Amino acid sequence: MTDPTGAVLAVLLYVQIKHFICDYPLQTHYQLVNKGTYGHPGGILHAGIHAIFTIPAFLILTPPLLVGFGIVVGEFIVHYNVDWTKQQVMKRMGWQSADAEFWWGIGVDQFLHYATYLAIAAILWRTAT
Repeated sequence: MTDPTGAVLAVLLYVQIKHFICDYPLQTHYQLVNKGTYGHPGGILHAGIHAIFTIPAFLILTPPLLVGFGIVVGEFIVHYNVDWTKQQVMKRMGWQSADAEFWWGIGVDQFLHYATYLAIAAILWRTAT
């Protein structure tokens, strides 16, 4: 059996690297400017890329098929709605990059994404076969 501590740490490292790649190098201007319009293909594409790029974590800790499917769908839903909510708050409050609140909003957004990854790692650890 795989060392569970090492496997969970490997999953967490993977999803952190994945998050950086999907949120920065792979995120286009089209995705970025349209995440605040609910149902817009740009935001759907961004969240979908995040969800799909989570699948390789299953090579480290392999969940049952339905659990893996639930993780991918759940991440898509959470990621999409966290990003949309952040965009709504920023817009409604008028926060710009010169405002401290803008950066607090970015921080909360990133915290919620990383909390999602902790949940994914915990689910994988509990259900891996």
